Amino acid sequence: MNRAQMSTTLKIAAVYNLVWGAWVVLFPNHFFELVGMEPPLHAMIWQGMGMVIGVYGLGYWWAAQDPLTHWPIVAVGFLGKIFGPMGFVMNYAQGNVPFGFFYTLITNDFIWWVPFFLILRGAYREERIQLI
Repeated sequence: MNRAQMSTTLKIAAVYNLVWGAWVVLFPNHFFELVGMEPPLHAMIWQGMGMVIGVYGLGYWWAAQDPLTHWPIVAVGFLGKIFGPMGFVMNYAQGNVPFGFFYTLITNDFIWWVPFFLILRGAYREERIQLI
């Protein structure tokens, strides 16, 4: 992946996160209605998640200006995209969340694994990431 592709990927991720975050903040029950789940008892918690996702969007936009230099922003996002699905699996296995919640993982996490990994690999190859 070249730098232009990295930048474009991060700009797309930024716009996606800003739109998704705004959707969740402004219409907190809509996702749950779409997948046939009970809406959360306290919408504010879900809206807080939307705010965090939206803030990630700002970070991705800023990182897009120079993805290899701003690789830590990508790394934080990548870790969230790994740990989010892990949390879902744990909670689903314990019966704490219905399967319908899985659909958020597709666009919020899974589709970004490869491009974010490639950006981080590019930063590592450019020796921007020093492991020790």
